Amino acid sequence: MAKKNVIVIGGGIAGMESASYLSAMGFNVTLLEKSNELGGHLLNWERLFPTMRYGKQVIDFLAKGIDFEQINKVLNVEIKSIEKKNTQFCVELSNGKTFFGDSILITTGYDLFDAHRKEEYGYGIYNNVITSADLEKIFMSGNPITTTDGKTPKRIGIVHCVGSRDEKVGHVYCSKVCCVTGVKQAIEIKEKMPETEVFNFYMDMRMYGMHFEALYKKAQEKYGIQFIRGRLSEAAENIDGTIVLKVEDTLAGRPLKMNVDILVLLVGFVPSKGSKEVGKLMGLNIGINGFYKTKDQHTLTNVSNIDGVFFAGSCTGPKTITNTITDARAAASSVASYLLGFDLHKRDIENHEEFWLYDSK
Repeated sequence: MAKKNVIVIGGGIAGMESASYLSAMGFNVTLLEKSNELGGHLLNWERLFPTMRYGKQVIDFLAKGIDFEQINKVLNVEIKSIEKKNTQFCVELSNGKTFFGDSILITTGYDLFDAHRKEEYGYGIYNNVITSADLEKIFMSGNPITTTDGKTPKRIGIVHCVGSRDEKVGHVYCSKVCCVTGVKQAIEIKEKMPETEVFNFYMDMRMYGMHFEALYKKAQEKYGIQFIRGRLSEAAENIDGTIVLKVEDTLAGRPLKMNVDILVLLVGFVPSKGSKEVGKLMGLNIGINGFYKTKDQHTLTNVSNIDGVFFAGSCTGPKTITNTITDARAAASSVASYLLGFDLHKRDIENHEEFWLYDSK
């Protein structure tokens, strides 16, 4: 019997791991990626919470699976069209090539929230306001953390939930990784500059994963990092380039005004441009949070509304690296069961409708 063909759309960590598993199961796998390199957002992160291991180590681990298996990697391409012809999917690319698949696995990930949208925080307006992604680039470069005039900062402020849990920008969901990222980055700052004061301004500290709480405790007890509960209401620039912050300290029940040399905005996850484009081409259902809507929140989290099309990773919502890799392996299993004729997703359940905790209207 001829081998079945699977097309994986997206070459981030979910795409890499699911492609490796599917190939190891004996399927022909084509992995499509819009950039010139596999790895997605992880390429831009130096060290990872909670162990502080280097992100490159995880990419190297995933790349071994890609290199070992016979996977057709197609880089630097955009998808022009996707059509289903009988039981096969026809994917036409921007370079003129066409691929046919018996199943499609979508791993288009997420984008980072555009901090320019929060004008009151001054990103793109004030020189010493940066994002968590900008700070990570500094870590990766090996360069010292300095203000725009080359001075070592004496005080750095980190603001949580920028673009998440925010009705004003239309994102009421939690991005799951911002809190622990703020803790991780604060520790890295203190390791590089022990004399610099670091303040984290948070709404609620949501430590979702194993050892995350221990990292949070370590940040306070070992490094003296201060955590202030309260959302930043406004940031303004002083004449010397420092940033003055206006915050409501909700634990103390009083307003707080503070100057910092650098302000870091912890930007959350938003649905990726690639997800929107592929979703429009295929007619995939979108949830009320803007990410792909799965067939069922509990039992069919990798299954789309189109027979033969599956999801993996953060295209269905924010996930940690650990959760993403686990989800990719689960998705590969879902695709395999479908292609082998043992479609476990067709088991009856009382109701496959999505249920939400609040009204989508």
